[in-house]
Amino acid sequence: MFTTSQKTIIVSVINDLATDQRVLRTCSVLKEMGLEVVLFGRELKNSASVSHLPYKTKRVKMLFTKGPLFYFFFNLRLYFFLMGNKTDALFANDLDTLWANNRAAKIKNIPLIYDSHEIFCEVPELQKTPMKKRIWERLEKRIVPKLKYCITVNDSIANYFKEKYGTAFTTVRNIPDVDLNFTPKSKKELGIPEGEKIIILQGAGINIDRGAEELVKAMADTNAHLYIIGGGDVFPSLKKLVSDLNLAHKITIKDKMPKSELLHYTFNADIGVSIDKDTNLNYHFSLPNKIFDYIQAGLPVLASNLPEIKNLISRYNIGDTIENHDPKHIAEKLNFMLNATEYKTWKENTKKAASENNWETEKKHLTAILETLIKN
Repeated sequence: MFTTSQKTIIVSVINDLATDQRVLRTCSVLKEMGLEVVLFGRELKNSASVSHLPYKTKRVKMLFTKGPLFYFFFNLRLYFFLMGNKTDALFANDLDTLWANNRAAKIKNIPLIYDSHEIFCEVPELQKTPMKKRIWERLEKRIVPKLKYCITVNDSIANYFKEKYGTAFTTVRNIPDVDLNFTPKSKKELGIPEGEKIIILQGAGINIDRGAEELVKAMADTNAHLYIIGGGDVFPSLKKLVSDLNLAHKITIKDKMPKSELLHYTFNADIGVSIDKDTNLNYHFSLPNKIFDYIQAGLPVLASNLPEIKNLISRYNIGDTIENHDPKHIAEKLNFMLNATEYKTWKENTKKAASENNWETEKKHLTAILETLIKN
């Protein structure tokens, strides 16, 4: 265990560190608690600078960018980095960094905190590759039951891991920071059509089975303008679909941008959309960051009928859910919400939802774990 006179912790994640808001928030909390933070990740050709971050960072370039060799060599480089640097605790983000962290923690006899951002073994990419899935499941089964300090993003996933491995996970939800001094630009400044209702779908992981294709098709029958902002593996096909359907006058697609820029568009929208399909356990139990961005921007939400999201919407009465992914049905729901007498009530209720679901409150669950480590 580390004490107040020994304050170094190495946080590792397999992405390029620039846009992972959960990891950046975690590092900020660690720093606020007086710990010296070192954040380890990788560097891509188009990676944005992280020199502005108020803690040390280390990014490595990888010869392989995907596949088994990528994961193997990343963990190997991470392991040697962990072993070659003095640290008093380790913080592993997701299963793809856990092997190196677990091994280094055992050898150094230091605590390890594991943050599972999702049910890694249930991501869509692994469902079509049973052999790869089995490898990750074996790794998870070998390590997770022996871990003492575990975190995940919502209660449903925490219960899943508890039932599967008997390991207790603390919930720390993906709730963004609130900038009380933020002033959104006007629609005119952003080039947003004035006089039109605006629907937004945002996120860095707009991938297969996230409902984006159906949303695009729904816009043919929706009296509004859709903004899709972010990135993901369906982005190229979305742009082609918009062109093929002649919907460029009703749909604007913008590539991933810094959060500080994205929020200007979020605050100018009328409805925030999150319509993941219930195709796997990971999506079934999801509670995306974007939901909280929408709430803090005062947007009523149209979402999939998934347990975590539905519970939030129902608890605060801040929107509606879809029953299926038929584009006609999605269009009906959007048109209904945009013109519903309940719209003002939904929008007003987002204030209470935002006041009760914010990072200042949520991070207390994380600090409680860290305080336990420090005291011991």
